[in-house]
Amino acid sequence: MSVKEAGQNQTFEQNERLRELYAAISNGANSFLFSEYKLCTVFVVFLAGVIVGLVSWSSGRETAIFTATSFVVGALTSMLSGYIGMRVAVFSNARCTVGAVKPAPHGWTESFNTAFRAGGVMGFSLCGLALLCLYALVVFLAPSFSWGTTAGAMKLFDCIAGFGLGGSAVAMFGRVGGGIYTKAADVGADLAGKVVEDLPEDDPHNPGTLADSCPVGTIADNVGDNVGDVAGMGSDLFGSFGEASCAAMLVGASSPGLVAAGWAALMFPLTISGAGIVVCLVTSFFATNFCPARARARAHIEGALKLQLFVSALLMTPVVWWLSSSFLPTSFAVSGACATPTGAFACVAFGLWGGCAIGFITEYYTSFSYRPVVEVSESCRTGAATNIIFGLALGYKSVVLPVFILAGIIFGSHRLAGMYGISLAALGMLATLATCLTIDDADSAAFVRPVCDNAGGIAEMCELHPSVREKTDALDAAGNTTAAIGKGFAIGSACLVGVALFGAFVTRLNDTGAKVTVDLLDPLTFAGLLVGSMLPYWFSAMTMKSVGKAANEMVIEIKRQFDANPNLLIPNHPDRPDYDRRGRYRGDIGEMSRPIGALVMFAPIVAGVVFGTKSVTGLLAGGIASGVQMAVSASNTGGAWDNAKKYIGKGGLNDLIARVEPDVVNELGDVKQKKSQIYKAAVTGDTVGDPLKDTSGPALNILMKLMAIISVVFADVFLAVNKGDGLIASWL
Repeated sequence: MSVKEAGQNQTFEQNERLRELYAAISNGANSFLFSEYKLCTVFVVFLAGVIVGLVSWSSGRETAIFTATSFVVGALTSMLSGYIGMRVAVFSNARCTVGAVKPAPHGWTESFNTAFRAGGVMGFSLCGLALLCLYALVVFLAPSFSWGTTAGAMKLFDCIAGFGLGGSAVAMFGRVGGGIYTKAADVGADLAGKVVEDLPEDDPHNPGTLADSCPVGTIADNVGDNVGDVAGMGSDLFGSFGEASCAAMLVGASSPGLVAAGWAALMFPLTISGAGIVVCLVTSFFATNFCPARARARAHIEGALKLQLFVSALLMTPVVWWLSSSFLPTSFAVSGACATPTGAFACVAFGLWGGCAIGFITEYYTSFSYRPVVEVSESCRTGAATNIIFGLALGYKSVVLPVFILAGIIFGSHRLAGMYGISLAALGMLATLATCLTIDDADSAAFVRPVCDNAGGIAEMCELHPSVREKTDALDAAGNTTAAIGKGFAIGSACLVGVALFGAFVTRLNDTGAKVTVDLLDPLTFAGLLVGSMLPYWFSAMTMKSVGKAANEMVIEIKRQFDANPNLLIPNHPDRPDYDRRGRYRGDIGEMSRPIGALVMFAPIVAGVVFGTKSVTGLLAGGIASGVQMAVSASNTGGAWDNAKKYIGKGGLNDLIARVEPDVVNELGDVKQKKSQIYKAAVTGDTVGDPLKDTSGPALNILMKLMAIISVVFADVFLAVNKGDGLIASWL
């Protein structure tokens, strides 16, 4: 009996090849994460020393130690949540394949439930860890401050801001390092294997294929999926949660009314997140128990995933109303606005439903179920150049509606509750974080899509029955749709968190008596605005070039192996490539990450110390305004090119291909679309878009937040340099 035939009846323990691939994936994932976290640890220790040194000079040793402690706790918690997610994802890849081996309808249900529940472990563990550690930190530090007064509460939550900084600092390395790692493998495999040698997807003879399914100490797409998509994005949204909570509590502490209302009112931001975990737990039963996936139709599986988001938001809305009515005073003045429980509820609801709207708009522009992506795929008829042109145009256009929605959320929330309202809107968008972490893809810490994608690769590598790959591909296709929703969710929440932290920074400065306003006519502010608008471009250039350099090395290595062993190009030949040759480049990726991290971390510090607080306000405003639009455009452009390729590969343009390229139609009338020039043009677009949607775009989310949280943590340092005017004041 062949492996393909036997695969229908084998379990994970019985299938030697599956077990071998699982061990290889596990070893590769652990190896990369260990290297990544070694670099993170060195950076965390260094930055903790910087915090102690600078904050001690400006605010005293006690404040510095508390802030550094919060920073280290945030970083360690982020690492732990990323590790948990990584282990669950790696373990679930093979289990999802085993579930798909079973005949329908049980095979559909079991493979879906495996991937979905794996995502649930990641989602709930991350949210639970974040909430538990943040609240424990607040309780631990509170006795050292007179939190019953406005000044004491402000100092307490100023120290707590280090927690968010620690989470985002780790996320940056996971996002950038993991993004470079996975996309170098993906691009290299596409160029050297699929385009040059016409090898099919996940062909085990391609040295880059194991990069798609099974890393053994290589630049591996699967490891990159786990590090970037799971650990990196999990840390990204962990940082968003921590930063939004810190911003809301810090701004809320400036309100005498909230402080007088007591501990429960000050902890209102955390109660939103706690209630969100409970709501998401209830919602999860809809996908696995009430409406389980039993059909092969992509729309049926998509519906089960989309239902999670809608039901979570629907159930969360009345819960937020009850929380705001129960925990907040009848009225309170905060950041220049007179807020009420109803207004606070509206702010959270704006973020909650605005995030859903942005997600579905993003899906419209990146799913081949809708016209925009179909137009991009049709443009491949005239070659790769027109595909690139149409994809760029789609990305630019897709920015319009999300920006209008974000602008409306910011304006409405500020009118109702000032900067506190914007912080609550950010928390509202993150309230259903556990659900989003469960179902979403690369730019939203996805589990379902990457687990199913990698499970499909494992099935192909093990040469299991085609029905197994059919199930995993259907789940993967459905996950691609929810991936788009996750991209919009991540970018929108990053923008709101960035603005909330901007407000916390200004509130922190004004609390010291320095009346700070953002005056664009001031030359330092306007200069900072221009520089801040430039930073996302500089940042993206560095990440894109790093992917290009690593991909070049991989292409050279893959072509060398093809030349050295021509048997690799013979179908069904037992020879296999040397997958381990790429291991020596892992350290190079760490080297690439360091200057990128330094740019983000030290830009606001240099601006504040040298040019003063005015330049920092401009820097943050420019970075957020430019970064959110670049992130939306890059993610949607890459997503459109990716799904245009999938649309053609699934036969969406078979009639067109049969007319213009009759040589790819066999004697039975079957269209071999993947042999066509139209498909090769689509692969070129997908190859260009990969680093946009999975490296540069997602990493811009962290840039927006990280610069802002650094400014909050070092606000007193900036004020201590010539009363906030910076070193330049001594020269003028």
